[in-house]
Amino acid sequence: MSAFDELLAVARDRSLPPVADWQPQHVGEIDIRIASNGDWYHEGTLVKRFAIARLFATILRVDDGAHYLVTPVEKLRIEVEDAPFIATDFETDGVGEQRRIVFAINVGDAVLADAAHPITVEGPVDAPRPYVLVRDGLRARIARAPFYRLVDLAEEAAGEVAVWSARTRFVLGPAEAE
Repeated sequence: MSAFDELLAVARDRSLPPVADWQPQHVGEIDIRIASNGDWYHEGTLVKRFAIARLFATILRVDDGAHYLVTPVEKLRIEVEDAPFIATDFETDGVGEQRRIVFAINVGDAVLADAAHPITVEGPVDAPRPYVLVRDGLRARIARAPFYRLVDLAEEAAGEVAVWSARTRFVLGPAEAE
């Protein structure tokens, strides 16, 4: 099985708790922060056990722009400096409109960039901040190295640099002026 097929299988087979269905009575806050580099902190201390961060990532939800850890009995607001996840790498197959891009996410997830999981780029041209939607409003910031690889795959058309995935075109930025 290729690396692309392995990531695609992770993206398709991931089973998550139904946090969108949970409406707990107890709402509060907890001193958990996800730094812009993807590190998780509890009461100012780095969470070193990947399994804990991965577990918390499965019960993460965004409501009205705020991030919460949600269980059937409580909903606790946490701080997220940028995006809660980081897209650390990607695999691709196909070319042009037939290309598919699957991102590896720092908490063990994977996501196929498609119409439901778009790639977006924010910020100024000289300091782009690229993201891919992972699920239910939760985004992963695309790390610098994979973003540069995306740009290498991109094609110029209509004054834009864009890449295709799952028959959807994603604009990465304006084409350079000649």
